Amino acid sequence: MPRRSPSPPRPRPQTRRPPQPESKSPVNTRTLAVLGGVFIIGVGVGVTFSKTTTLNPDNVASTQFIDQAAPNPDICVQFGASAIAVDTRIFVTFNPFSVFVSQPFMQPGCVIRANNVALLEQRQLITGEQLRSCRQRLNTFGYVGNLEGKPEISCVYQSTTDKNLFLKLSGLGNGAAGETGNF
Repeated sequence: MPRRSPSPPRPRPQTRRPPQPESKSPVNTRTLAVLGGVFIIGVGVGVTFSKTTTLNPDNVASTQFIDQAAPNPDICVQFGASAIAVDTRIFVTFNPFSVFVSQPFMQPGCVIRANNVALLEQRQLITGEQLRSCRQRLNTFGYVGNLEGKPEISCVYQSTTDKNLFLKLSGLGNGAAGETGNF
């Protein structure tokens, strides 16, 4: 038998694939552009609001303002904590029974930690008897006014009934007081 020469390979018929549908992603370019624009506008609005916030006595917006306004801020931060002293009077009448409250008078103050109250005695701002009397009741001292002038010093106690209801809002932790909460 005669040999046949190999025939050239036949081209395979091309099969047409149906067009693949584009995968739909939940986040497409248009959505990303819109979200990016919203983010940039939000940052711009936030910066604008923060720049218009003024720290003055009419608008106490931070604890830093209170710390700076405290009498003797360097001593207060080192030996105690800055505070807002609120003076008010309550009048109770019995015939007829009624309660009247005066307008509060607020001023910068400082509460000295119990282990630092000797500082006031060393400066001769309180007597040894005042110190003993206040410590017997497990209290400490708070003052308003400059220590170099004539400060108003009071024996104060830390209330155990003070509840910060803001800490009980959902998502803000368990509301437990930290180490710095005890004087």
